[in-house]
Amino acid sequence: MKFTLLTALPLASAAAIPALLPRQDYFSFGNAFSTGPVATNSFIRQSTTTLVLPDLQSPHNGNLGLWPGVGTKFTDSDQDGQLVQGLAISTVGQGSPCNFDADDVKWCITASTYDGEQTDGRTVGANPGDHVTYDYKYNDTTKQIDQTVSVNGAVVSTLSTTSGVGAGWGTAMECQSVNCGTVPEHHYLNTTLIMDIADPDYSQTLGLTGASGDLVTEDGGKTWTVADIKIDQYTYT
Repeated sequence: MKFTLLTALPLASAAAIPALLPRQDYFSFGNAFSTGPVATNSFIRQSTTTLVLPDLQSPHNGNLGLWPGVGTKFTDSDQDGQLVQGLAISTVGQGSPCNFDADDVKWCITASTYDGEQTDGRTVGANPGDHVTYDYKYNDTTKQIDQTVSVNGAVVSTLSTTSGVGAGWGTAMECQSVNCGTVPEHHYLNTTLIMDIADPDYSQTLGLTGASGDLVTEDGGKTWTVADIKIDQYTYT
């Protein structure tokens, strides 16, 4: 199933996230934790994070997406980068893969990549409080980025795409169609970014918008971790 909840993390600055798709009647981003771009001689080889699903937005309006994304670059061509982004989606009504009535309380979970069109893996329902782990790993053999999305430790969705290599990483809170109301505070736990080549200055790219978390390294910039990313409550207006 195709979704229209997606934009790309820009390669120049992952702290600002512009829309690539045409603006709808309502389109807005909320709070975010963003990093990038990487050093020119490196890329993000693997990223892993676990989103603890909050309650659905209140009122349960609009199309809301929470996602950790890797904006990519192609190092051997002039091709535009893509966005590798596993999704937690809250939608209502016709076309929704999980919620059909306003009082439904499921999140929809899927692996997904945006390259001008949306490509999705299997979509499953999940509940507030569930732990959703998003793992993106560059595959040297296939030259693809392999996504594995798990709910409470069980793999539920996978996707592999030829998307280049990771150039920046960040979270997003994205609302489309109509005002999405208030999104509760939520957390991304045990975030790890593994670089191809150590990038000792990567923490200087950190951008925080209604978010907090300490991006640290213990090996000179090869591996970066954040124990707890807190995304503050946000109300769309």
